[in-house]
Amino acid sequence: MQSAQLEAVADWMARHVAGFQGPLRATKFEVGQSNPTFRLDSPSGTYVLRRKPPGVLLKSAHAVDREYRVQKALAGSAVPVARMHALCEDEAVTGSMFYIMDHVEGRSFVDPSMPEETPQTRAAIIAEMARVLAAIHDVDLDATGLTDFGPPGSYYERQFARWVKQYRASETDPIKDMEALIDWLGANMPADDGQRTLVHGDYRIDNMLFAPGGTGCRAVLDWELSTLGHPYADLAGVIMQWQLPPGSEGRGLAGIDRAGAGLPSDSDFVAQYCALRGLPGIDNFGYYVAFAFFRMAAILQGVKKRALDGNAANPEKGLKLGGFVPRFAELGLEARHSHG
Repeated sequence: MQSAQLEAVADWMARHVAGFQGPLRATKFEVGQSNPTFRLDSPSGTYVLRRKPPGVLLKSAHAVDREYRVQKALAGSAVPVARMHALCEDEAVTGSMFYIMDHVEGRSFVDPSMPEETPQTRAAIIAEMARVLAAIHDVDLDATGLTDFGPPGSYYERQFARWVKQYRASETDPIKDMEALIDWLGANMPADDGQRTLVHGDYRIDNMLFAPGGTGCRAVLDWELSTLGHPYADLAGVIMQWQLPPGSEGRGLAGIDRAGAGLPSDSDFVAQYCALRGLPGIDNFGYYVAFAFFRMAAILQGVKKRALDGNAANPEKGLKLGGFVPRFAELGLEARHSHG
């Protein structure tokens, strides 16, 4: 962040953030492809600034105002979130909308196999993932003022139309498996079962901060894709992630001896979640996992397009991530029957 921008942010915070004292020192977080995020150190404490990226953006993407609203609404709930301070909608300050929140001290796990942990702590951390996910889906929409946080109607029909449109808007080359997956998802849409909850939209272990030295979740981060919708979308997103290769790139659990590592099987994690929410089980779960792969492929295609257009936070990484789109489409086709 340029010094003039940083001074403008400090001036703005002095007017809008209670107790703030400058000057500011900014450090950019390299993680994340979507909304540029900075750690702000000051005499009054440590904050985090998240802003929209510059340039021409897809409609409804990078909704930092929605991120701010949902996290502010969840303060004091069973869902751990960082404390929100203020939202700046005046683009003249930095060139794009941003918000300020507390910096939460905690540890994050890029790799869900958590190689440094013991089987006992791995099991406890994944159980905490299930607990927090169930808590998100059990949020009282009336009490939190979030009843209008998403449009009415069938979530999957809405999401399917949205992500096909987003994918087409950022398409660079035809991908045969992506077309087959889109066709299958459209033809096999499940009937709307009436479940309508808060959904995170990108729920995975690397979007969570855990207590230093402990297994409790201190904050769920990256609410950009949150809305009101179907809870199985978040659950299937977790299972989708675990089908990928382990390590800092794939961030999955493919090929790992889960029982020996203290990690649950896919079906065990789904059963944990269902028990927490009082559900008997989930029919046709393969559809939801296949959809999760399709949606992530569409997101990665958007990342690739932003990198090609020069609007990505990290262009080199953006192009690399975009290269995974065909593989996600292939895994989506495989998932149709493997998780039912």
